Amino acid sequence: MAADIVPIELSVTAGDLVTLWAPRWRADGEEWEAFLGDDEYLFAFADVAALVGFVRTAGVHDLVDHPAWGVVPRLLAPDLRPADAHRYDLVGVPELVAQSPDTWVIGELADVVSIARSLADVCGLDVIHEVLDSSAGFAMLDGGTLAFGGRDGARHWDALCTVIAQRWDEVIDAVDGVIRSPDVDPAALDAAATELSEAQSALEAQQADLAATEAEIAGDPALAFWSEVGIDPIRIISDLGDHYTLRCYLDDAPVFLGSGGRIDVVSSPRALTRYLTDNPQGHDLDAVSTWSQVTQRAQDRELAVAVDQGNTYVLAGLADDLAGGPETVDPSQLELAVELITDAERWAGSDAADKALASSEPLGWLVSFLVRPDPTRLAPSAPFDTEAASWRDLVGGFEDRLRVH
Repeated sequence: MAADIVPIELSVTAGDLVTLWAPRWRADGEEWEAFLGDDEYLFAFADVAALVGFVRTAGVHDLVDHPAWGVVPRLLAPDLRPADAHRYDLVGVPELVAQSPDTWVIGELADVVSIARSLADVCGLDVIHEVLDSSAGFAMLDGGTLAFGGRDGARHWDALCTVIAQRWDEVIDAVDGVIRSPDVDPAALDAAATELSEAQSALEAQQADLAATEAEIAGDPALAFWSEVGIDPIRIISDLGDHYTLRCYLDDAPVFLGSGGRIDVVSSPRALTRYLTDNPQGHDLDAVSTWSQVTQRAQDRELAVAVDQGNTYVLAGLADDLAGGPETVDPSQLELAVELITDAERWAGSDAADKALASSEPLGWLVSFLVRPDPTRLAPSAPFDTEAASWRDLVGGFEDRLRVH
C-alpha cells in the first residue's frame, strides 16, 4: 500500500464498506488527516472491486493532494484490500462491550474509538466527540486492561458501557449520514473484479500447495486433534461469504455447532478459536463426549482450527452451474454441497432437503444423475430452470440457518 494511505473497512448500518484513510501527515507546516471523499461526504463502497475501480478513474476527491496519492491508482487491486488490523466494526460496539473487558475487547474498542474520532475530525461530526467525551473511560482505552482494574477501573468501564448503551446510535447515525457510494466506471469495475478473482485463485492454490507440503513433511497436529475427538471444523463458501463452524456425527446423526436449528458460524479459523474460547457451552455439541477436550484446549489457549480439504463446501455459483446442465456442474462439488445441506436439515429436524432431492423430483433426478453416474441411465434434458430454482431455495433455507458472529 502507498505510504500513509490505508484501505479500511467500516461496518456501519449499510454493511461492511471499504474506503481509504490517510492518517495524520504534515504539509506546508500544517498537520492534515483525510478520508476518501469530498468536502461534504465520505466515499465508501460495498466491495474492494468498486473501490479499486473508483480510485483508478476518479479525478476529484479529498485525497488527490496527498503526497502519496500518485501511487494509489497504479496499485494492484489486492493491495487495496483492508488488512484485519484496519477493519472497524462500529455497529458491533454494543455487542462487543457486553463481553468481559479482556485484552481483545479493550483493544478492539480502542481501535474503533480511534477511527471514530478521526471520522469526527475530518467530517466535522461534533456529536461523536460529544459522546466519546461524556465518559472518561473512552480516553483510558489505550491503557489496556490495567486501566480498568480495581474498583475505580470497574466503575469507569461501567460508565463507558452505559454511554454506549444510551448514545452509541448517535455515533452510528452521524457516520451513516456522511457516507455515499459514487458510481464507478463499469469497465474499471469489471477489470478490478477480474484482477481480484485471479489473485484470490492464485493465493488459494499457493496456500493449498503449502498446506499439502507441510502435511506431507510433518503431519498436521491440528487436524490430528480434531480427528481424535471426532469433530470436524468445516468451511462454507456461499453468497453470504466465507464461514467456519464445527460438525460431528453421533450414531450417524449430524450435529452442528449451534442450537435450535441455527448453525453458529464465524469468518475465519482464528475467529472460530476465539468463539469457542468465549462460548464453550450452550450448543448441541455439549452432548458430544469428547467436547470437554475441546474446551480444555481452548481454555489453555492451545486450540487451533484446521479444515481438512474434504470438509470445504462451496455453495456459491452452483445454482448457475445447475441451470447450465450436467456439462457445467462439478459433481464432486455438488455432492459435498448436498451432504452439507442434507446434514443441516436433518439436524434441524426438517425434511425439506430429503423431499427436494428425492429421485421423483426434477432436482433430485438431476443430482442423482450427476453424483451417481450410470451409463445406462437416460440423461436429463434442458431446460434446467426448475432444478436451479429448487436448488436456490434449498441453499437459501440453509443460509437462513447460519447465525453469523
